[in-house]
Amino acid sequence: MKHILPSLPYSHASLEPHIDKRTMALHHGKHHASYVANLNATLDNFPELHERSALWLLLNLDKVPQTIRAAVRNNAGGHVNHSLFWRTMSPVANGKPVGALAEAIDRDFSSFELFKSQFAEAGEKHFGSGWVWLARAQQDGGKLNIYTTSGHDNPLMQGHFPILLNDVWEHAYYLNYENRRGDYLKGWWPLVNWEEAANRFERSDQSAEQAWETEGGLVPDAETV
Repeated sequence: MKHILPSLPYSHASLEPHIDKRTMALHHGKHHASYVANLNATLDNFPELHERSALWLLLNLDKVPQTIRAAVRNNAGGHVNHSLFWRTMSPVANGKPVGALAEAIDRDFSSFELFKSQFAEAGEKHFGSGWVWLARAQQDGGKLNIYTTSGHDNPLMQGHFPILLNDVWEHAYYLNYENRRGDYLKGWWPLVNWEEAANRFERSDQSAEQAWETEGGLVPDAETV
């Protein structure tokens, strides 16, 4: 089984002015594509891993040969995170969460506006390349928390179920925002696909692999997106 680059669920230009067409074309067609190509090349001589999803590889690194473990972590992580990131956004986003997710955000952050402020601040302060996440802890009564990860790590690796994420690698914003990561993070909110986030939240009390391997648009691996 070859890992494949998922198609975007919208055109390159449809997220403008918040994310420009050129950035989207490079981000998806060059950066994400390179993680997929590198992952396939890394696994080429390891047939026992050919039927494993990128998510499985990321969550079972101890079962991956030491000689390729770092490359699998970086490229499977890049593939999983980007496949999820594209679904996090929509050109017809609905503005704010509703229902159970909205209630959980109000409970754990006091208000939606405070959550947005803390999320953007965490992403802006993160040193170097990485991601900022809203994720549900698998302990503490399923509390929502904001996390940052370096490289292409994922909160699932620590047992936290991702609800929402934003990419803070420079390639995600540099053409339009230059070094102004904070402006990018604050300007990103109109794109958030809260319906997708709500769907993940509804399944976030399941185990990580069980929930993310479920059909219905929740699987971040390209074979099923």
